[in-house]
Amino acid sequence: MSSSAPDTAARPQVDPLDHVDVWVFDLDNTLYPADSNLFGQVHKRMGQFIVERFSLTWEDARALQKRYFQEYGTTLRGLMTVDGVDPADYLAFVHDIDVTAVPPSPGLEASLGRLEGRKIVFTNGSVSHAERVLDRLGVTRHFAAIEDIVSSCYVPKPDPAPYAALVARHGVDPTRAVMVEDMAVNLGPAHDLGMTTVWVRTGHGVGHPPDDAPHVHHRIDKVEPWLDALVAARDRRTPR
Repeated sequence: MSSSAPDTAARPQVDPLDHVDVWVFDLDNTLYPADSNLFGQVHKRMGQFIVERFSLTWEDARALQKRYFQEYGTTLRGLMTVDGVDPADYLAFVHDIDVTAVPPSPGLEASLGRLEGRKIVFTNGSVSHAERVLDRLGVTRHFAAIEDIVSSCYVPKPDPAPYAALVARHGVDPTRAVMVEDMAVNLGPAHDLGMTTVWVRTGHGVGHPPDDAPHVHHRIDKVEPWLDALVAARDRRTPR
């Protein structure tokens, strides 16, 4: 008589991260699928802002946009530093996009609801952009705070300063925190502080770390199924 293997044998082995009580999530291409391509809309609006502000051609505007990104970490930082652009005007313009490209995610909402601990969004975007996306996903109620580019004094990830500010402002013990992010380079400062790091694969080469990157502890394909498996692993380890 044959016997079937236990259900647990078929499940992927997931670290339940029992030590974690704070969960720090990037927003764009992390909490929603990268193929929603919201950043494609934002990128186009960034170019349009430069075209209109400086009366440039699209080609020259894109070249300036790329140069500022490479030299200052964000296009906004370059525009502020070199050209004195008002960041509020810029952020309002570039985030005036159609967020309906992001599908509502009742599964993510349920997973976050089962996940114990504080949840914080940490984004190089604005609070208003994050709020619109979180509302669209249907997960706003789960997040205790949004750390955005404004609260970071317009210093973007991966500069270490906003990470230190987040930890201080919210009383986070980095050794009991996880950071989840699609840009592997942005996990470096989190790792240096002592956080556990999770890289979300998107298929975009720009965010890809080396296979042996010491600052990347876990690699996942999507947040929702990973959270489902993680919460299930925690439940199996919790005494009844």
